Amino acid sequence: VFKFCCSVFRALSFLVCCSQYILSSSSVLLAVIFLFNKHSNPRVTSNTNWCLSIIRLKSMASNLAGVKGLLIDISGVLKDGDVVIDGSVAAIEKLQSAKFPFRVVTNETLKPRKTILSTLSMLGYNIEEKILFSPVPAAVEILKRENLRPHLLVHPRMVPEFEGVDFNNPNCVVMADAYEHFTFENMNECFRKLMAMENPVFFSLGIGKYYMDDDGMALDVGGFAKCLEYATGVSPRIVGKPSREYFHTAVNDMNLNCDQVMMIGDDVEHDVGGAQAAGLKGALVRTGKFTKKDENHPKVKPDLIVNNLAHAVDLLFGTSSS
Repeated sequence: VFKFCCSVFRALSFLVCCSQYILSSSSVLLAVIFLFNKHSNPRVTSNTNWCLSIIRLKSMASNLAGVKGLLIDISGVLKDGDVVIDGSVAAIEKLQSAKFPFRVVTNETLKPRKTILSTLSMLGYNIEEKILFSPVPAAVEILKRENLRPHLLVHPRMVPEFEGVDFNNPNCVVMADAYEHFTFENMNECFRKLMAMENPVFFSLGIGKYYMDDDGMALDVGGFAKCLEYATGVSPRIVGKPSREYFHTAVNDMNLNCDQVMMIGDDVEHDVGGAQAAGLKGALVRTGKFTKKDENHPKVKPDLIVNNLAHAVDLLFGTSSS
């Protein structure tokens, strides 16, 4: 009887694996039955693992179905600080060789675009400027379009990136990752500017909590933006991830629909959650600032959790041995 039951379970598992749709309730039921019995008979353990592995693989394949383009983060996916992440260069080359559409979407505001591209080039990446999306050019476009004159709290090397913007008599505040320039004096000046404005406008270029730097975790702009929001009561307009408009701009550049695109990042809230809120799929990598607790986030449930970018690309092309 036991052998017969095992054969039936294997047959059902095979049908689930090969079917076009996942019968999730049946899969869960099978898993529960196996797990309930595994302590009473050790022979069931191997069947349990076999069944659950099939279910997991089918689930990953289902979540990748229909994906025709990727948005890829830089920090934590392509590199940590100025150190390349294993397998990522080859993964990008694989996408390029297959002519698979992708865009590099970053919240990097400490370095100009040309410096970002130069750094990536030194690490072995061949990324064209036209596929790199970063917050500063998007912010400059908004400032000019809406006739806004900013008071900037950004890293000094980023000021030239705001070429053509009028800074006279500021009517808004723009904040980006200023690193060591997040001083009390600089923060207080932003506070005073906003409090003095009749119709205060406040931009935050990204809203990340932290990121992985060369020497460890570093505070991102998000905490400082929230500090200013709390003090002034002015909510920031976010330019960059997780802004829906920011994601849509990159998706539209590939002439794809949102449900055909997957964002790959190490930030479960702003990369994955932000993408999902914008109608995309979201994949979380176990690199960069990823921590184990991210896999069980109370609100964000990634469509895919992978070891790194290379793992995601292998799954996409059906070549993963994991």
